[in-house]
Amino acid sequence: MPKSPLPPFECRYNGSLLAGVDEVGRGPLIGAVVTAAVILDPDRPIAGLADSKKLTEKRRNALYDQILEHAKAWSIGRCESHEIDRLNIYQATMLAMERAVSGLAVVPEYVLVDGNRCPKWRWPSEPVVKGDSRVAAISAASIIAKVTRDREMEALEARFPGFGLAQHKGYPTPVHLEALRRLGATIEHRRSFRPVQEVIETVGFYQDHVAPEPEELQYRADLFEDID
Repeated sequence: MPKSPLPPFECRYNGSLLAGVDEVGRGPLIGAVVTAAVILDPDRPIAGLADSKKLTEKRRNALYDQILEHAKAWSIGRCESHEIDRLNIYQATMLAMERAVSGLAVVPEYVLVDGNRCPKWRWPSEPVVKGDSRVAAISAASIIAKVTRDREMEALEARFPGFGLAQHKGYPTPVHLEALRRLGATIEHRRSFRPVQEVIETVGFYQDHVAPEPEELQYRADLFEDID
């Protein structure tokens, strides 16, 4: 039985300095987790905002350009793979969200975050389950974050050919896992994620140009669990 749609979101804040925040890239084995924060301009509405995953690539790119042009403010926040390895993916995502909001040229009065929890930060905020399909500012943030990260994966494919990164965007698909077993892990892979750990132990590094991990750096065993 299909799930009933969630009701329209009613925000307790009614002003114009509302920031929406979303992330992309918790589940991939390579690259940064990328977040975006967007404050939309009520006087310059953007038609067609929706969850970035439900849009075609062509439509996402068109909306991306419109958001950059019409939003009151927008910002990208990120945590690189080595930060994810050090912090764990959850803490890295929270930090990337804080970096995104901190980078806004306009200080928000209220922040809505996609999901079921917010970072511990200084801005009044609340989480919104399925917010990328219920709140326009979060939809805009999801589009900015996804287009940004997808383009980074395309650039990494040119840097590390053979992994298929432009197609699967770094997620642990059969194509990606097979390429890892055949080519080894690159310097951009998340060494704390179990499939990458296993490849480093059995195959090594891509083209043997990556230094081994320092022995004193320990990873939590649950870093690859419960992520989307």
